[in-house]
Amino acid sequence: IERAEAIFERLVYVHPEPKNWLRWAKFEEELNHIDKVRDIFTQAIDYLGEAHIDQKIFIGFAKFETRMREYERTRVIYKCGLQALPKNRSQGLYDQYTQFEKQHGDGEGIENVIITKRRLKYDAELRENSRNYDTWIDYARLEESTGDADKIRDLYERAVAEHPPIDEKRVWRRYIYLWLFYALFEETLARDSERARKVYLRCLELIPHKTFTFSKVWLQYAYFEVRQLELGAARKALGRAIGLCPKHKTFKGYIELEIQLREFDRVRKLYEKYLEFDSTNCTTWIEFAKLERLLGETERARAIYEIAVDQTVLDMPELVWKSYIDFEFDEEEYQNARALYERLLTYTSHVKVWVSYAQFETSIPVGSGDSAAREDNIRHARNIFDRADKHFKERNLKDERRLLLEAWQEFETEYGTEESRKEVDEKMPKRVKKRRQLDDGTWEEYFDYIFPDDQSQMPNLKLLSMAHKWKQKMEELQNGGKDSSG
Repeated sequence: IERAEAIFERLVYVHPEPKNWLRWAKFEEELNHIDKVRDIFTQAIDYLGEAHIDQKIFIGFAKFETRMREYERTRVIYKCGLQALPKNRSQGLYDQYTQFEKQHGDGEGIENVIITKRRLKYDAELRENSRNYDTWIDYARLEESTGDADKIRDLYERAVAEHPPIDEKRVWRRYIYLWLFYALFEETLARDSERARKVYLRCLELIPHKTFTFSKVWLQYAYFEVRQLELGAARKALGRAIGLCPKHKTFKGYIELEIQLREFDRVRKLYEKYLEFDSTNCTTWIEFAKLERLLGETERARAIYEIAVDQTVLDMPELVWKSYIDFEFDEEEYQNARALYERLLTYTSHVKVWVSYAQFETSIPVGSGDSAAREDNIRHARNIFDRADKHFKERNLKDERRLLLEAWQEFETEYGTEESRKEVDEKMPKRVKKRRQLDDGTWEEYFDYIFPDDQSQMPNLKLLSMAHKWKQKMEELQNGGKDSSG
């Protein structure tokens, strides 16, 4: 036996194929040399190394320990093998590990098999690209499901150490989420608020705020401090954000926070700073005015609207005007609303403004028995339509005039008499097809509108009418000829 063992030992060093190590281990197991078998497998793993080790060695070692009923040893061997071998060389090992857990493990053991496989997958992906932040996030989620705080923390530290190579926001965006998830883990799962605070502060120190910033980080840190009842620290952080790198989201988040805390004087100051930062943002003016009205400060709200509509540059001025008019309507200041419409028409003569003005007149509430007031409102609305029609006619704005007349028709259908409806119907244009020559010499067909009261187009209308009558006459003659021949 000793000679045979010596030959096996020489064999595996001269021909170190896995099958030879396995033959030697099987020989010693048949002789019941248990410690010797373990020593052989250990030598094989050390001798072959990661570059040449085969999954068959780990499988043989694990099956041997299973036969010895050393299930914990078996589990450790499987895990070591899966960590040591790449995915493309360990599928058989993983299948054997799964089978082992199904036979000798519990539900937790089977879940560990799945987790181990996913760990191997993530490790392989990160070896190829260590700055794949989506993989880091998925990996962290996996570790969080295990509940091992030290492992989770270690993984997050490895992840945030993979700093983006360039200062471009699009590259940093996913990286920043790692920090946010890290802080959330410390606060909610580890329940260590001091560690969470340090994570937030480390992240804020790392961001190149002079180049770009992330409002989400500032706001999440502020909300964290509020949850810790540290209102001073939250305000300090958001104040620093506004001073260092002001952004719309930061202002909005800070304002929303102070509104929830019912600190309305602070909200006013924040709105003032917000408008100093960007006075062209219509939404800011509107929300500021709505806040004052909510607090019962009607005159303050009106003053804010007045300042807003006097701005020379606004991103969407129509929103401010509409909100201002709605404000006066809700306050039942109908004369103020009319005056606003008249002021607005000096800035723009858009057809929607005219139609809205007319609709406003019919929407003014009156008493159930006050038919005179109702008729008065309808008359005002009709006068507005008439003014608008003359305005567009004088400027030869055909499309705008057509849209206005269509709205006027709808108005008369609901509120008018047969006579008033007829008057509007007579104003409606006819749609005709025309041809025009383009710059390149080609011709194209287009549709035009001819209004009955447009004197410049009357000859064309007469010509079209005569052509239409001639076409009808020719069709009648042709039909008559067919009838006689039949």
